[in-house]
Amino acid sequence: MTDAPETLTAPRLDDSFDTLWDELQWRGLVHVSTDAEALRDVLAGDPITYYCGFDPTAPSLHLGNLVQLLLMRRLQLAGHRPLALVGGSTGLIGDPRPTAERQLNDRETVAEWVGYLQQQVSRFLSADGPNAVTLVNNLDWTAGLSAIDFLRDVGKYFRVGTMLKKDAVAARLNSDAGISYTEFSYQILQGYDFLELYRQHGCILQTGGSDQWGNLTSGTDLVHKAEGVSVHAIGTPLITNSDGTKFGKSEGNAIWLDAAMCSPYTMYQFWLNTDDADVVDRLKVFTFLSRDEIDDYARLVADEPFRRAAQRRLALEVTGLVHGEDAVRAAIAASHALFGQGDLAELDAATLRAAVAELPGADVTADDTVVAALVATGLSSSASDARRAIAQGGVSVNNAKVDSEDQLLGSAALAGGVAVLRRGKKTLAGLRFPR
Repeated sequence: MTDAPETLTAPRLDDSFDTLWDELQWRGLVHVSTDAEALRDVLAGDPITYYCGFDPTAPSLHLGNLVQLLLMRRLQLAGHRPLALVGGSTGLIGDPRPTAERQLNDRETVAEWVGYLQQQVSRFLSADGPNAVTLVNNLDWTAGLSAIDFLRDVGKYFRVGTMLKKDAVAARLNSDAGISYTEFSYQILQGYDFLELYRQHGCILQTGGSDQWGNLTSGTDLVHKAEGVSVHAIGTPLITNSDGTKFGKSEGNAIWLDAAMCSPYTMYQFWLNTDDADVVDRLKVFTFLSRDEIDDYARLVADEPFRRAAQRRLALEVTGLVHGEDAVRAAIAASHALFGQGDLAELDAATLRAAVAELPGADVTADDTVVAALVATGLSSSASDARRAIAQGGVSVNNAKVDSEDQLLGSAALAGGVAVLRRGKKTLAGLRFPR
């Protein structure tokens, strides 16, 4: 393992492209859009106001949302004005899933989650200057809207035939679960967001995932019908791995942006384990490295894949963007220390616990022997196998070699009540002590 780069890359645009639209396309951020030539001109002209919406269906955003946040940041760096919408209203309803109805969360929970998501969004978008981010909540313009006014003033612009053709709705209609009128109406609510943001802020562009395209075009169509103007939408591609598996999962768990739900160490390891076939595309989407820098990493992947230089840079950049420089440095230090290239005792408790949580492990006490710990963690198949491993000099606790088969764990517990047991060079397990 070689050293990671010394500094994180500050968010920036790449001046090697003729237009912002060209950069977005090169980075693979445009899967579908309204008129491409019009968008090219709009983004190259005077500053516009644009928005992206995030529904509070969980107490944290995840990597899929990060695609949108970084796209918003690129547009802001180009001088455009972002509106970050956290849906206190749409979050009470829920965007239709392809398979079954969402569970409706209570109003207090949704309101609490709105606050969490607003804090997360604010970390990625600048609050300074003439194009500072504005946080908006669609509950502000729907809470006082009566059902009669909603049907008369908004619903009249929507055609049921068109609504039935939306992918999410069509999928549910063809399923055993069907779809409720509540979720069927979601696209009207999201379309109404665009209309209100156009009226209040002059917003003319919405971004979102391509799986949201039906909802995005509900908004562009509504603004056109109600106001007689053409507005724009960009749908980013859904990120998938080259082997067809779903992106953004680690051992079945979502990679959340909240450190309490997914530690910086876990996030760093997630990016570090990116497949060679995916890493260049991930650098384009999730980092602010220039085209020349990414091309250099592409050559390293092709010529020296064993160095995993691109993966280490990706892990550094994205974990640093999400959690900050101190957190990513701690994650790197933990990664090094686990493999004997640093002092485990110097790591903070939270980082140590997160690192050990990624390993197979066992609960132990100070009175247990190392032999018993080897068997309990599965590093040895039996006590006799464990004794042979120790006799051969291949066992260590916290990177300190074990010399005796009778050795107790004793005071091995580090910060956070954990320790690291190793057999050979790369086979590790975590030990959890009573706290």
